[in-house]
Amino acid sequence: MTASLEKLGGLLARLSALSLWLAGLGLVAMTVMVAWQVFCRYILNDSPSWTEPGAVMLMSWFIFLGAAVGVRENYHLGFDVLLYVLPKSGKKWLRMISDIVAFAFGIGMVWYGSQLVSLTWNTTLPSLRISGGWDYVPVVAGGILISLFSLERIVLRFAGSPIDDILDELAPTEVAAELDAANVKV
Repeated sequence: MTASLEKLGGLLARLSALSLWLAGLGLVAMTVMVAWQVFCRYILNDSPSWTEPGAVMLMSWFIFLGAAVGVRENYHLGFDVLLYVLPKSGKKWLRMISDIVAFAFGIGMVWYGSQLVSLTWNTTLPSLRISGGWDYVPVVAGGILISLFSLERIVLRFAGSPIDDILDELAPTEVAAELDAANVKV
């Protein structure tokens, strides 16, 4: 693997870690907002109007950021059932197809999310007093990250990086088959 790919991989690893931290902070902030909403509604009998739409907006941020990290860490949906019965060379191709589909999905999120942002940018969310386009910015940001992270996996695979080897070692049915062949009871 070339030095530039390693440097880019390090940069994307930091971007992934930042995304995960921001998603975690968003989850904590949303929890605080919902707790404040409940306290104000039931204790103070005066519910703030901004907490619910603010919490929903934060939720969309941490969902899309977390999904992008899941793509980078290979926790996204894939062809797992077929992977357990195919030889190693077939697994590589199914994982490549899965990454290409994730890349295309990310591009679709950017394209259609950008359209939603532009269509709603001139509206105002009354309770938050911000542009309605901010509701869809997380879709675009998540799409960009999903595209970047899946493209990274595709490029690494073409460069000959052994990104699939660890996945082959951890396949649960293969481990179970080896244990069964050795007559080991679990």
